[in-house]
Amino acid sequence: MVEVAILFVIKKIGIAVACETLKLAKPLLGKNSELQMALPINMKRIKDEFEIINAFLKENGMKGCNSEVIETWIRQVRRLAYDMEDIVDEFMYFISEHQQRERWSSMKKIFKKHRSVFSLNEIAKKADIINKEVVELSRRIGRWTQPMFGKNFIPSVNYDSEQQLYHPEHDHSISDNELVGIDKNREILINSLHLGDSSLRIVAVWGMGGLGKSTLVNNVYKNEALISNFNCHAWVSVSQSCKIIDIWRNMLKEIFGNENRVFDAASMNSEELRVELMKILDKKRYLIILDDVWTTEVLFKIREILVDNGLGSRVIITTRIEEVASIAEDGCKIMVEPLDDHDAWLLFCRKAFPKNKNHICPPELLQCGKDIVEKCDGLPLALVAIGSLLSLKRRSVKDWRMFYNQLIWELHNNRNLNRVEKILNLSYKYLPNYLTSCFLYCAMFPEDYLIHRKRLIRLWIAEGFIEQKGGCSLEDLAEVYLIELVQRSMLQVVARNSFDRIQCLCMHDIVRELAIFQSQKENFYATYDETHGVVHAGLGPRRLSVLQCNNGVQSKIDSSRLRTFIAFDTGIASCSWYPFIPSESKYLSVLDLSGLPIETIPKSVGELFNLRFLSLNDTNVKELPKSITKLHNLQTLSLERTQLLKFPKGFSKLKKLRHLLAWKLLDATYRSLNNWGSMEPFEGLWDFKELQSLNEIRATKVFVARLGHLSQLRSLSITNVRSILCSQLCHALSKMHQLLRLHIRSSNKDEVLSLEDLALQNPLEKLDLVGQLSEGTLKSPFFSAHGSQLLQMELAWCQFVDSHVAHLSKLSNLTELRLTNVYTGQRLTFHGKLFQKLKKVVLRDLPQVNQIIVQEGALVSLEYLHIDGLKELWDVPTGIKYLSSVREVYFTRMHSEFVRKLQTGKLSHIPKVYWSTEGNYKPNRVSSVETEASNLPGAISSKPEWRILGGAGWVFI
Repeated sequence: MVEVAILFVIKKIGIAVACETLKLAKPLLGKNSELQMALPINMKRIKDEFEIINAFLKENGMKGCNSEVIETWIRQVRRLAYDMEDIVDEFMYFISEHQQRERWSSMKKIFKKHRSVFSLNEIAKKADIINKEVVELSRRIGRWTQPMFGKNFIPSVNYDSEQQLYHPEHDHSISDNELVGIDKNREILINSLHLGDSSLRIVAVWGMGGLGKSTLVNNVYKNEALISNFNCHAWVSVSQSCKIIDIWRNMLKEIFGNENRVFDAASMNSEELRVELMKILDKKRYLIILDDVWTTEVLFKIREILVDNGLGSRVIITTRIEEVASIAEDGCKIMVEPLDDHDAWLLFCRKAFPKNKNHICPPELLQCGKDIVEKCDGLPLALVAIGSLLSLKRRSVKDWRMFYNQLIWELHNNRNLNRVEKILNLSYKYLPNYLTSCFLYCAMFPEDYLIHRKRLIRLWIAEGFIEQKGGCSLEDLAEVYLIELVQRSMLQVVARNSFDRIQCLCMHDIVRELAIFQSQKENFYATYDETHGVVHAGLGPRRLSVLQCNNGVQSKIDSSRLRTFIAFDTGIASCSWYPFIPSESKYLSVLDLSGLPIETIPKSVGELFNLRFLSLNDTNVKELPKSITKLHNLQTLSLERTQLLKFPKGFSKLKKLRHLLAWKLLDATYRSLNNWGSMEPFEGLWDFKELQSLNEIRATKVFVARLGHLSQLRSLSITNVRSILCSQLCHALSKMHQLLRLHIRSSNKDEVLSLEDLALQNPLEKLDLVGQLSEGTLKSPFFSAHGSQLLQMELAWCQFVDSHVAHLSKLSNLTELRLTNVYTGQRLTFHGKLFQKLKKVVLRDLPQVNQIIVQEGALVSLEYLHIDGLKELWDVPTGIKYLSSVREVYFTRMHSEFVRKLQTGKLSHIPKVYWSTEGNYKPNRVSSVETEASNLPGAISSKPEWRILGGAGWVFI
């Protein structure tokens, strides 16, 4: 992690001493003291020194050294890197502020009174001190390590010893009769070995560390009946540090075992080994296990010797990386997941109570035992290790509760549990530098918290974790990082949208706790939680996550170098966060106060010169202070579900805004055309050249005329659109090259959206049209050119007749369709072979519809159906029996006669069915259908629910 801190400041210094920046700074530096004139030179020297330190750490593998001297030195390196980062930010702000004054030189009287937050002399002095300290730091490591380790000191990571910690041949903690929850995967694995196909097949078993992938494969591998079907077999442990020549040597030794074959693998070079292996495998039906594969590169190299001889050979790989597993065909990929609650409890009890009859947990330990199992979150490695340890302890509620309360401490300090930490930390240890900060940042969210993709990506960008590469946007790069963390089994996907894009994620509980421990150790962040005691992170944490706070935070946390303040406790008092703005935390990049009961923001917020992310969602804030216009680095301003729709004069100065989100809830029932109020356009909004998201904005004549200037927009929600503006709106939209998501809402139900001229250069992912549509809208150039590429669509308040509905059938790639108050007919038919990719359908408030027909062959991919408020519909859709892929169906606000007919067994093939009558918003379960009550959604009319899981414009998950 220290390398990341160094790389981060190296990058920042590189920007600060770049030619463009120095050109701006030269007039200022040349007029002042020698110290100020030497500032660029000192910064370059510091950068050079940090580059050498970083190279030294990488080459000598400092991550694997347990010396207290080295650990102390690394902490000092990190502290200097953080201090230098602050100085660079001050310098960049000073230059930017000078530019602003020059730009507004005609306002001399105003700027004459202005005093900079920082002085160039102070910045130069601090840089000079850092320069001397970093040089001394470099000398210090040599003075103290040479006496200890000698002149040729090269500490290295002993990966092989760590590998032995969990190689199945060295794992005797689980006997075959104790294995639980693996039957299904074991059957799939065995069947893959018995496939009639005579070609070579590669089978991949993948998932996060500690799930028992190697244990599963070893259980099958030890089956003599299976092994006897192959002429030769080998189990080879692959690691990140293994060389290909060592892998091939081990494979040869495994294949020949104790046979008296004369060959000396140790003396053979790589090419000789490759030839020998190919010669042997060419004539035999072989089974090879490649355990713990980390990269596709090494896998492709190994694959060179895997001859497809037509004898039905098999290769099984275990890996934590989804990309590695993708080498196997879809039918041969086995994703190992955490145990369910039942199997987790069963495994824990078998290890914790081995001598009890049927391994029954004593009643007095039941609750504590369940709390411990819940913390393990279905991870077999943790369940086995912790259960085994507890089997040696007294069966005392007090002892067990104490163990639970200090479980994470036990994982780090108890030698019997050390294996759990090491195995899970391997995934972290071998993360690329660019992913390390991104991963640790996710642990700032509370336990079991649903982390939403867009929010996380914007936070990462605000923190500076995402570095520009080529022409890709920072948001696209951040999403690639997110996907890579998922593929590395570091994050778990909770929900995807209809076209399989990640929406929500979470962290495994124990993985999160280990990330918190690592973060505290490195001062990456601190968590503040009064329910479990205050958690500190050294003397100066860079970030603070407030999970639970009943009293003031300020007195217990040193916030002088704080970069991030996120409050998750919605009851936190203003007095707890006001001091962070800005008297103590002037370097803040992220301030997230979402959900707090606040109505005002202090004027001093304008002094947060470094602020890039400000979120006030779900607060009662009515206006922003004028000082907000000083936040020239602000990238994201989120004001969703607040009382604020206007911005102070001068807001157009915030040229770096990328995401501007603001709307006010007007109708809590969400039954009207205009459920929420939109922000009013302000002078200069069209000059935000970096703006990517603009939601929700009122359409005015002036704004629509200038809208085309926002050429980088990817997401636009424009409301209160009148017919007279539609032509101009279509013209403006045609200039947007990046637009992916578009929401257009008319000013009222009588206003007609005339969008015949809608012609976009690129296809959209998502389109919402709310209001009456003109006759030619669905025949517009956009629909004829790109309609077949739309993935999600909502139509509302359109009042269509049959001929209009027929046009929707041409949208062949739709995965989600929402129709609200759009149709005046009585019968709605989904014809055969149409909407083959549709996964979600919501039909809402279609007052005349009394029959829905699904023909055989239609909606073959449908997984989710929600019918709401169709008062004339008295029976389930005809042909619903053809919808074999449906998993969830909701019928809400329906006629009582419909409910009576619903419980007749017509839906027995659907796993989850819920219903409610008119006026009853809470859905009930159909008694004849098995389901879990825990899967019921909350308030069906809750907009936050659908904004999280379903996108804008509909209220159902």
